[in-house]
Amino acid sequence: MSKNGLTILVVEDDDLLREALCDTLTFAGYSVKFACDGVEALTLLHRQSVDLVVSDVQMAAMDGHALLQNIKRTWPNLPVVMMTAFGCVEKAVEAMRDGAADYLIKPFEAEVLIEMVSRFAIAKGDAGGAEMIAEDPKAQQIVELARRVAASDATVMLSGESGTGKEVLARFIHDNSARSDGPFVAINCAALPETMLESILFGYEKGAFTGAHQARAGKFEQAQGGTLLLDEISEMDVALQAKLLRVLQEREVERLGGKGAIALDVRVLATTNRDLRGEVTAGRFREDLFYRLNVFPIPLAPLRERRGDILPLVRRFVDEQSADGQSVSLSAGAEKILQAYAWPGNIRELHNVVQRAMILLSGETLNEADIFLEDPGSNLSVLPVAGVAETADEALDGSALENDLRGHEQQIIVDALKAERGRRKETAERLGISPRTLRYKLAKLRDEGISLPGLYGT
Repeated sequence: MSKNGLTILVVEDDDLLREALCDTLTFAGYSVKFACDGVEALTLLHRQSVDLVVSDVQMAAMDGHALLQNIKRTWPNLPVVMMTAFGCVEKAVEAMRDGAADYLIKPFEAEVLIEMVSRFAIAKGDAGGAEMIAEDPKAQQIVELARRVAASDATVMLSGESGTGKEVLARFIHDNSARSDGPFVAINCAALPETMLESILFGYEKGAFTGAHQARAGKFEQAQGGTLLLDEISEMDVALQAKLLRVLQEREVERLGGKGAIALDVRVLATTNRDLRGEVTAGRFREDLFYRLNVFPIPLAPLRERRGDILPLVRRFVDEQSADGQSVSLSAGAEKILQAYAWPGNIRELHNVVQRAMILLSGETLNEADIFLEDPGSNLSVLPVAGVAETADEALDGSALENDLRGHEQQIIVDALKAERGRRKETAERLGISPRTLRYKLAKLRDEGISLPGLYGT
């Protein structure tokens, strides 16, 4: 089992790209399986279970669309992310309509892949009714409020910065409601174009538009008897907002191309990372829809304002990513660094930092040297913490030294690669490090724009 409990199946017929994808996901701590085409992927899926499929669209024997359709028939709850070329965005749209969870447009950076996969990892870890981490007084107030509103069927608007855990809280509300045995269906309104979002939300009949080869139930229908989460609702186009308002008012939906309304029994939750009242004033969000959704507002404080949750969250993420039977502790220095950082990316950034730290972990104690922050100099807390740079000059001096050392290391790796003509095994031997460590460092170099083999999918 992987450190974070997530097993990913990569389906790609290009040998080099498949290896690069598998390496990147392995370095991030995931358990990775691979297949060369759709037929091989289905054979593997019948032998063992996975948590996520990342598949190319264009493949011989069985392409990504056929694979997606087969997966949805046999494993309807298995999420599938499709990869497609830049010039074939319409293929990604078709895949989303057929049930794909998300898509990646080639070429893409390793960081984009890891960020997308980490969302599924977090969602998996927070599913199943697990108690939320809420040890800070502010977080405890939020959870208690959510627990009380969960007992009703009221529409809830969850607001807060990106990465504060809005979807996690939405799942908590569902799990503590009378609808907990029903489905929890989420859709990201910011990730999809208007026409695509409409068909996915409301569903469509066969022949409703070009490419609608068979009828599909929309997210509202899929959430019958349960909860529908409209994630980042503020990003929805105003024209589609009017159609959504009608569905909410009438409590019925009509598929695109359909001839009759379908009665709904769905609780609606929504999230936003914007000032929605300000969006109404600016004319970007309908006022009537705002009041329809904002029946019970719950604002989530950013992680920097509920610091009592930082270390408990770190310990949970460490436990999730530890090998079976492994016990990992935090050093006092590591705790101080983690508590002092401002966490502009909130819980999502914290999760990524812990992932990186666990990759570098060499013993049973997570130390300061294992922790890599995006911009430690500019994002230190204004609260002084012993053992951490407390002034701007100290932070800048430390940052300058770190950048200098990193630059020397980068040049050494690049020179070794050139000397070995790009052969990774020989390069690792020349540098005196393991192939796994080399692959991790190469991934970091790519992320920082250092001239190495190109983007995935080029």
